[in-house]
Amino acid sequence: MITTGNVKKMLAAALRGQSGTIANAEDYLQSAVTVPLIDVAGQPSVLFEVRSSKLHWQPGEICFPGGRIEDDDASPLAAAVRETTEELGVGPDDIEVLGPLDFLVSPIGVIIYPFAVHLSAELPLMHNTDEVAEVFTVPLDFLLNTKPRMASMEMATKPQAGFPFELLPPDYPHDYRRRAKYPVLFYQYERFVIWGLTARVLDGFLTVCRNKLDGADKV
Repeated sequence: MITTGNVKKMLAAALRGQSGTIANAEDYLQSAVTVPLIDVAGQPSVLFEVRSSKLHWQPGEICFPGGRIEDDDASPLAAAVRETTEELGVGPDDIEVLGPLDFLVSPIGVIIYPFAVHLSAELPLMHNTDEVAEVFTVPLDFLLNTKPRMASMEMATKPQAGFPFELLPPDYPHDYRRRAKYPVLFYQYERFVIWGLTARVLDGFLTVCRNKLDGADKV
């Protein structure tokens, strides 16, 4: 016979020490990226890529090194490092992992696992031209002192054919339904515009930098 006490003990044993995960992660495109810090003439800078026009997904967009997490990747970090070496033409020894940043769950159906890294390779890099049109760097000081331009986008849902409306309240809408509004950030540097998910990841990275640098100044 199942009792409340037995269920309590079973759940406590099963959940003890378990960290929460995203239960429906398989519903999303899961990707991992690095946010590369690199020294340019003695100045800390952040490296970005311009995606090749040959790519089917977001050609010409600005992004961080990274990509889809494959089944044989041991972890999101392993995927981020693998993609970075493939895209930038650097070795694993050129990548010093500084730590994970907060992962980002996007309303457009993407989960991004970002990692701050230091890139010891020297510019110019022998990047993979099939995936990367060019790379560029932005001084960290510029980014820390730049307020992004903000806009917003709106998501909507629409039930598809066969949706069981008979199981829902009679007034449930049958057409497009506004679901969520989310912010879109834009950072502009020279001829480059960093926006969308890349800008959101960058903003999280800069927040960490500001918090830690401010703290260091007060010590």
